[in-house]
Amino acid sequence: MNITTTITGTTARITPHGELDLGTLPSLRAVVDRLPPQVTDLLWDLEHLPFTDIAGLRLIFAPAPHHRTTMTGLQDQPLQLLLIAADLFPAIYDLTRLIPHTPADLIACKP
Repeated sequence: MNITTTITGTTARITPHGELDLGTLPSLRAVVDRLPPQVTDLLWDLEHLPFTDIAGLRLIFAPAPHHRTTMTGLQDQPLQLLLIAADLFPAIYDLTRLIPHTPADLIACKP
């Protein structure tokens, strides 16, 4: 997996290229762990991520006390996984905090 990280001011944009699974999860966690202390906003750009399994949920919903986390560029399969997780476990997988301006009817729908 290739990972592009762009830091602008207090925002880090992390763009993984490839599939996210338990094998690629450690490299993405390492990128987050190496972010400089001034980064307070973390944007996951998932435009080049066609597939994720439960590892994607673990990464995106991992506690990040120093970062406000959002997402953009969700592809079909990762979006479906997030919607299923949000439908089954809404208290754990709250998409409204990750996807700005998410319509409530999108989150409430079943894939």
